[in-house]
Amino acid sequence: MPENTKEIAENLIVRKENPSARLDDTDEKLIRLMQDGIEFTHAPFLEYANVLGISEEEVVFRIKTLAEQKKIRRFGASIGHLVIGFTANAMCVWDVAPSKVSDTGKIMASFDEVSHCYERPRTAEWPYNMYTMIHGRSTEECEAVAVRISEAVGIADYKLVFSEKEFKKTGVRI
Repeated sequence: MPENTKEIAENLIVRKENPSARLDDTDEKLIRLMQDGIEFTHAPFLEYANVLGISEEEVVFRIKTLAEQKKIRRFGASIGHLVIGFTANAMCVWDVAPSKVSDTGKIMASFDEVSHCYERPRTAEWPYNMYTMIHGRSTEECEAVAVRISEAVGIADYKLVFSEKEFKKTGVRI
């Protein structure tokens, strides 16, 4: 193993042993670069390596370590849903019994058409505590998915709120 690679590996082993440690400057810069995407080339990490002044090998090690430490959840392609024909989406709100939230949430989240599934607090004016974002090629398709979810979890009390215009959609950036 080349000396540089050994030093990189030793540094990452130390970092793995303390996953709650704060990000170092290089990791923080790497995450910022990753947020802007990556070129689809034969050497996709070369640009990151050049900007950071480290080897491609270290970039890959750092990304793997960040994922293992759960500092990043995933690193993958993000496809514009409108471009591939998913023109309808709806927030579906559900009234789920508190004792069934965990199991119901797992079932709802297992549907491919569901991109987000959250529990949120109820209010006196709004009895819904579970929220799923459903995507489809039409409003009818979204409605059909909601029916399938309803049947799968045995909950008939839900409402679909369709999107009309998107003003902003982005992940959290650091």
